[in-house]
Amino acid sequence: MGLVSCPECGNHISEKAVTCPKCGHPREGLSYPSHRAWRGFEYKSSAEILGFPLIHIAFGRNKKTGKLLVARGIIAIGQFAIGLVTIAQFGIGMLFGFGQFVGGVLAVGQVALGLWFGLGQFATGLTAVGQLALGRYVFAQLGFGEYVWSSKIKDPAAVEYFQNLWESVKDFIAR
Repeated sequence: MGLVSCPECGNHISEKAVTCPKCGHPREGLSYPSHRAWRGFEYKSSAEILGFPLIHIAFGRNKKTGKLLVARGIIAIGQFAIGLVTIAQFGIGMLFGFGQFVGGVLAVGQVALGLWFGLGQFATGLTAVGQLALGRYVFAQLGFGEYVWSSKIKDPAAVEYFQNLWESVKDFIAR
């Protein structure tokens, strides 16, 4: 297998490479192999806020380059997403993140890395609820924090906090 130079950055790449691994520049006359391509889908709303689409949905791969699509918008939805509000397999929601592995001020997911609130199998946040949780107020099977309500620890301040939180949630839903 021979090497060729990338016309964009000059990096030496395999003659079978569809894109340059360094800069991503597509090679002329080559397309991403269909057996490896995951048919992608992408939608961007025409409405924008601060140069970001109001809604950006992206799944799969770019049909020309084979690169994974990343949703970037105010509301970002996809396998990989970054936005103010994010729904993703892997995502960062500046305000809210929901998905398998997410981070944000409020995060709900299998792995939820929340700053203020995290809910998930593994959760972090000022308030953290999960199987394994780390935070200030923690409700978990196994928890670490200042005020913990777990299978082994029942801090009265944590019990009161989470009972009040639950009452607030019920009142909110009843409205």
